[in-house]
Amino acid sequence: MAVQTPIPMQMDAVFPAGAYVAGVVEAVSDFDAPARPGGQRAQKHDKATGLPMWAVPVIDGDETVRGAAKSVKVNVVAVHQPVPPEALAGLPFRPVEFEGLTVTPYVQDANGTGRARVAYSLRATGMRAPGKPATGKPASSG
Repeated sequence: MAVQTPIPMQMDAVFPAGAYVAGVVEAVSDFDAPARPGGQRAQKHDKATGLPMWAVPVIDGDETVRGAAKSVKVNVVAVHQPVPPEALAGLPFRPVEFEGLTVTPYVQDANGTGRARVAYSLRATGMRAPGKPATGKPASSG
């Protein structure tokens, strides 16, 4: 049996040592849509909800994680661009918790070498500062 849908996950199961926003939240480009005049790409929309997708660059707080796994993107499905939590004094990154977090495994070809590996797509419905109560609704304009 192959899993065909995203798997709901608790934040601490995916990021047991915490997660940190490490850059700017950007629209996810839809590479299947034709390029717009000037070469700009349309924004990708979630197939299930039709909502726009936003990429949040994240650093995994686990010191044992190495290489490419240390930095990941979490796609947030929301009407408006999500706003990261406020920065904390003395920290270079913004601590974050994701709401409605899901993981979707997929097979990725390793740069055309024929050596496939299992990769994971992370998706959420919102983000907040750690310790803040969940909103219980999809992210909007923060």
